[in-house]
Amino acid sequence: MNTYKHHKLTRKIIKGYYGVYNELGTGFLESVYESAMLFTLKNELGMDVKSQVPITVYFRDIIVGEFRADLVVENKVIVELKAVSILLSEHKAQLINYLKATDIELGLLMNFGDEPEFKRFIFDK
Repeated sequence: MNTYKHHKLTRKIIKGYYGVYNELGTGFLESVYESAMLFTLKNELGMDVKSQVPITVYFRDIIVGEFRADLVVENKVIVELKAVSILLSEHKAQLINYLKATDIELGLLMNFGDEPEFKRFIFDK
């Protein structure tokens, strides 16, 4: 039995990721992968997906910044896409900060580099 939070949902997202990676391969801009993931998750896997979702950052009850999450799936998972040769600690920090700034606790960092690579992150509220 799998005890990961939203494991059925993340399994579907990962399936979509490998489908996109296997068809497009590496070398495109992140925006291309984002469009392909959006299409795959919405139209082929029937998921509720939003792209470029604004995330507002507050400090002492004032707005100090705004970012955009690549994809938010079923209002439960933030998906941050990269097209880099290797994932760096900055990429992890970016996703963790998105989780901190929202009510969403689960994030997937997915890289379309030379080898497919993804990481799962939890930020417990």
